[in-house]
Amino acid sequence: MAGEALVALEHVDKWFGALHVLRDVSLTVHRGEVVVVIGPSGSGKSTLCRAINRLEPIQSGSITIDGQPLPEEGKALARLRADVGMVFQSFNLFAHKTVLDNVTVGPIKVRGLSKQQARDKALGLLERVGIAGQAGKYPADLSGGQQQRAAIARALAMDPKVMLFDEPTSALDPEMIKEVLDVMLELAAEGTTMLVVSHEMGFARSAAQRVAFMDEGRIVELATPEKFFGAPETERARDFLSKILAH
Repeated sequence: MAGEALVALEHVDKWFGALHVLRDVSLTVHRGEVVVVIGPSGSGKSTLCRAINRLEPIQSGSITIDGQPLPEEGKALARLRADVGMVFQSFNLFAHKTVLDNVTVGPIKVRGLSKQQARDKALGLLERVGIAGQAGKYPADLSGGQQQRAAIARALAMDPKVMLFDEPTSALDPEMIKEVLDVMLELAAEGTTMLVVSHEMGFARSAAQRVAFMDEGRIVELATPEKFFGAPETERARDFLSKILAH
């Protein structure tokens, strides 16, 4: 794979009590690459995503972002998190702030932009995700698809090195899924480094350079979309695909 490693997980283990949710996981996401993580519910996909910016601490192994090991806590961790954009299943916007304020708060507080610089940048990003007309509204006034696009703009406003998406469309109505996936496809086409946990197989097929299939806390298969969807190597992946692609 060309390009340098931007996110590297090596032999990562994570337990929740007695439950071993990540088992010896090693995965590299290269600069400009899109990796889509798929698999059955409870296979560890979201935990993997959350471990990358230390929302979930790991018990063993290592995670590096752009060559830097994940800091434990404090200012170094805050700086690292600023380099890792995260878009969640449940939008996580500040309810009491307008869409514009949601997008400008990080660049002003963390990146030190002036209010005007942050505002100009935010309006450009809201335009890019197709909701420039909603800038003055509050999250509650937006549809789910618009809220998720606002959340993407908010993450992009920090100029992150990598974007993490944790099932970004699973809380949305079917007609809103497309508007969010379209934005993500555009980001992928522009060379944004992305790790996406998703149930959307069409997106995995068209946007991913590689697909990681997880089951029971392990990465069972890692392949190009053509190879994974066309000729999966493991019985577990074949079984999974036959169930989800049959509908």
